Amino acid sequence: MEELSDALTRQRQEEQRRALRALLARPLIRSDDPAFPPIRRHAATLRDWLARETGWHLQSERDFVRLHKRPADLDDPTRPATVGRGTQRKTLNRRRYALLCLLLADLERGDAQITLGRLGEGLGQAVGDPALAERGLAFSLDHQEARRDLVVVVRLLMALGVLRRVAGDEEQFLRRGLEGDVLYDVDRRLLAALLVTARGPSLVALNGADAELDLDARLSALSETFVPDTPDGRNRELRHRLARRLLDDPVVYLDSLAEDEAAYLANQRGPLLRRLQQATGLVAEVRAEGLALVDPEGELTDEKMPAEGTEGHLALLMAERLAEGGSDKGGPKGVTLEEAESWILRWQSDYRRYWRKSACEPSAAHGLARQTLARLAALGLVRRQAGQGAERILPLPALGRFRVGSPTLPGAPDTSRYPQHDLTESVTDD
Repeated sequence: MEELSDALTRQRQEEQRRALRALLARPLIRSDDPAFPPIRRHAATLRDWLARETGWHLQSERDFVRLHKRPADLDDPTRPATVGRGTQRKTLNRRRYALLCLLLADLERGDAQITLGRLGEGLGQAVGDPALAERGLAFSLDHQEARRDLVVVVRLLMALGVLRRVAGDEEQFLRRGLEGDVLYDVDRRLLAALLVTARGPSLVALNGADAELDLDARLSALSETFVPDTPDGRNRELRHRLARRLLDDPVVYLDSLAEDEAAYLANQRGPLLRRLQQATGLVAEVRAEGLALVDPEGELTDEKMPAEGTEGHLALLMAERLAEGGSDKGGPKGVTLEEAESWILRWQSDYRRYWRKSACEPSAAHGLARQTLARLAALGLVRRQAGQGAERILPLPALGRFRVGSPTLPGAPDTSRYPQHDLTESVTDD
């Protein structure tokens, strides 16, 4: 009986771990997802753990579960929402995010069904607001580029389950406009669960003291939570912030932490990492420059390194070149976007037989360079730094893992030809 009890306990813990990993990977999970039943089964346990360790709230409904994640770093621009996969992958830029917010407000006021054309007309009216117009936001269904932005945003809402296509096709709408309209059902319960803030946007706008805040200050106000002015309250907030970063960020560098965060981590690193590892199955890597929770199974990352395809190969080539060191190879001083483009132009001829045809066009080098460097930045391997001249891309310590040494014959090792296995080479996210 004791062995049976131990086996059931291990099975329950493993199921809770898989449920938590699913929530970390996809904070909004509908009832048709295989991960939904175990999450609902262990909702109480997961809710208590998340509230205690991260300060995140788990909303469990009959048709969906929603993890109310709030990022620890509001200034991180490296992980925008994406729609589609591979070469069809579309990223939400600032304009598309603005259209998404306006579209959500329109859906909140709308009916249970709506057409794509009606959504576009609503956006056209919304951007007529003087406050938006003076910031250069414009939208018209007469322009195909505007319709393409609308379709990207709508497909994101379809992927989330907020919209469900009833009739029509978005591609026809792109080509023919209102003549190829599309009809959708609106899931209002999922729509209401999308917003994750500690404070309603309308409360920020209505507060006279907040009226003069700029965008960054308003974003901070939306996510700001009450912290009791007691030692326990401050320590709990520090624990939450560090846990969020470790679970969300590929690498946490010590020099990026505030003084109180670094002091708390120095004293509580062991217990904090132990609790996170036991609950998630992630593996902690602690190095001189920082630490990371690595996923051996590669499930909890939206950017993988290495990866297949032209973009994956290019990211490996760029990482290796930046990690080699030397001022002519990108070393500590980094490189400019133009220098990275010149590398890609040379690689296009070297690897033409392995890359897709469109990536080997000279005109593709600029876009590939930006895309590749954005991927490395999202993985915490490089950092963009604006200077007096051109923007530079600086290698970060975790990039040392991609430094490749020259081989030596067995029996006669020449360690001077290999990279120094110091503490800069082993912190990364799978």
